[in-house]
Amino acid sequence: MSAVPAFADFDLAAWSTATLDRVESALSAWVAPDTADDDGHEAPAALREAMRYAVLDGGKRLRPLLVLAARAAVGGAEPEGMARALDDAALRAACAVELIHAYSLVHDDMPCMDNDVLRRGKPTVHVRFGEAQALLAGDALQALAFELLTSEHATAPAGVQARLCRLLARAAGCEGMAGGQAIDLASIGRSLSEDQLRDMHRLKTGALLQGSVMMGAACCDPQSSCSAQALQGLAAYGAALGLAFQVVDDILDVTADSATLGKTAGKDAAQDKPTYVSVLGLARSQAYAQELLGQALMALDGAGLADTRALRALADMVVNRST
Repeated sequence: MSAVPAFADFDLAAWSTATLDRVESALSAWVAPDTADDDGHEAPAALREAMRYAVLDGGKRLRPLLVLAARAAVGGAEPEGMARALDDAALRAACAVELIHAYSLVHDDMPCMDNDVLRRGKPTVHVRFGEAQALLAGDALQALAFELLTSEHATAPAGVQARLCRLLARAAGCEGMAGGQAIDLASIGRSLSEDQLRDMHRLKTGALLQGSVMMGAACCDPQSSCSAQALQGLAAYGAALGLAFQVVDDILDVTADSATLGKTAGKDAAQDKPTYVSVLGLARSQAYAQELLGQALMALDGAGLADTRALRALADMVVNRST
């Protein structure tokens, strides 16, 4: 890897700002708006408020950024009408994966799970609205994610919509995020090996991050589609990035304060959960995060895609972030 990264000429801040403006606008419009749907139905006001509280005005939005960066990497050669449809599919996928992430945080923070009171710098949903409303808000956000992907207003080919649903369901389910969370809860107070810890976080955190990349890759022209080489490279990138995110999260849990993180610092140690820092130590964890960054960038080198600057810059941001 060269001393000057290949993405050094890429303005991540400017790209992220423009991209997230689209995401935030779509989320505000699509998440339980204060209007009736096409059939005249309207969500109960309290549930609508809890859903919007859980999603809007906070969060890094890393998963939507990964979806749209991957879409940018695989797109560009489609006819104009198809390109617009696939761009719409990617925006819907970006919002859908953020809704799944938000629902998981709402449920993870509840007393029956991690029992946390602070998320994104504000009281958690169950603290603000009560446990029952938080549970329902999470349920509704999960359902809404799949509704967005298959909305009657979606213009992407049905096959693309179905592929996006499958990728998201697999990343979120028992062989992905939910399965990893179950392993995490079962591991409290136990010693895990590095291999066991990696397997847990490959599901709990990594699956949804990798799934975000692959959902963006799925937003390509069905007539040409992505090459096997590109898909393999993007999958390897997503796997390395997903694990790196968790390693850095574990590092920050012991090196940053709650005000910086926007969530309760030190809670993993307080709950006697195995982490990369507890298993490897701080210095080795920091080195491992850099190794994973190298793996992610190398995977993109082998993907054969013309422009992966956004994906590269996001990987660097994930590993070298301070929050």
